[in-house]
Amino acid sequence: MFDSPSPTPKGPPPKPAARKGNVSLWTYFRLFKKDILSAQPARLYRAWMAEMRTPFFRSYLCNDPELVDLVLKQRPQDFPKSERMRVGLKPLLGESIFISNGELWAHQRRIIDPAFEGGRLRIVFPSMWDSGVAAVERLSALADKGPVEIEAQTSHVAMDVIFRTLFSVPIEHEIANAAFQTFREHQAAQPVANVTAVLPLPRWFPRFHSRKTKATARIIRDLIGQLVDMRVREIAEGTAPDDLATKIMTTPDPETDKCFDRDEMVDQVSIFFLAGHETSAAALAWALFLLARDPEWQERVADEARAAFEPEKIYFSTLSKLKDSRAVFREAMRLYPPVPMFVREAACPEHFRDRDVAKGSQVILSPWHLHRHERLWERPDEFDPGRFATPNGKECLRNAYIPFSAGQRVCPGSAFAMAEGTLILSMFLRAFRFELVEGREPMPVAHLTVRAADGIHLRLMPRDSAHVKPTEKAAT
Repeated sequence: MFDSPSPTPKGPPPKPAARKGNVSLWTYFRLFKKDILSAQPARLYRAWMAEMRTPFFRSYLCNDPELVDLVLKQRPQDFPKSERMRVGLKPLLGESIFISNGELWAHQRRIIDPAFEGGRLRIVFPSMWDSGVAAVERLSALADKGPVEIEAQTSHVAMDVIFRTLFSVPIEHEIANAAFQTFREHQAAQPVANVTAVLPLPRWFPRFHSRKTKATARIIRDLIGQLVDMRVREIAEGTAPDDLATKIMTTPDPETDKCFDRDEMVDQVSIFFLAGHETSAAALAWALFLLARDPEWQERVADEARAAFEPEKIYFSTLSKLKDSRAVFREAMRLYPPVPMFVREAACPEHFRDRDVAKGSQVILSPWHLHRHERLWERPDEFDPGRFATPNGKECLRNAYIPFSAGQRVCPGSAFAMAEGTLILSMFLRAFRFELVEGREPMPVAHLTVRAADGIHLRLMPRDSAHVKPTEKAAT
């Protein structure tokens, strides 16, 4: 016997309590290491800008849409990625596009962007669909049998999408499965805050990471290296599939005519694992939880999916019919943006809102606070997928919505992620009804991404329209 589903809750979905009062630097560091969100003061939900002074650096959190636009769109070259954020991520990511700057970043972007342009999404769409079919089959074995920890399931399907679209192998592939399991260990070992990132040390000074962090990062990179080596041989033999890895590895930089070498490709695949998997998994899990809290919107998405899908085949054009699902996924990323903060560094002296900003200062853009800003959004803490059709929602979508960043450093896979989230959310809702579990309301915490402190537990009830087929009989 398991718990009965709780009644539909009233009020906004969960949000961590903000820090009360001022604290010392080291107390803040401890709070930050535990959870980025609850370490911040409540005034950030109303402030246009906030300054933090320490003996080692100054930080300026900017919620003013004009400052956000300046940093991300008008003068991004003057606000490179902060070296302090690179410290914790480098064991896994190397010099990937996520943490690189300057000409190296521009070189990487010129090679990667073509893989996500135009018709490429149409090419990888069948792989997304097959990942969704496989996920529905896995969940069918868990439906109507008690609470399911849904974040583990969304992590599984998101990583499956990465492997299928990048390397044309399912997650059950031996190397893919080993990489997935090790990545979960790496997440548990990876600290978000590193004391050597706080101290003003020179770049050559060694940064210290736990033995577990370094060991898991090394294993993941070795496994990725095996997949890259396999693809190098397939490209040489003319047998490589037309997937994202082949496209990226065979695209030369139009300015230098150089392709990624083997180690550079390992760096880039590592960030696809982190950003492409982790952010999609988190957003999809929160979207399912939010729909479990709102049966009316859940049924809208389910009805839309039933009308849009044909059991025997799937068309790429179906994505354009999933408007309610897309709105829900967009709203989930507003309330629970996968990456809660972007950290930049002022490359030259600046002047923000009557304050002098010294060269080297941290400039922080916080989707978490910007997406819930009380002076910008109507009812900022409420779940309302319909808000984006209102004048306020449309205005904020242009000026105060940055789950994928914006400007020249916008995530190259943003359209990919939106298509993936919209499609798989619809496939899940077509197959199952999701219900809350009494006493198991998740509380968001942020380390690298916004996740639930103790997971998201939901009950799945099968619907009659669960059956869909893989793309071997599909028209795309």
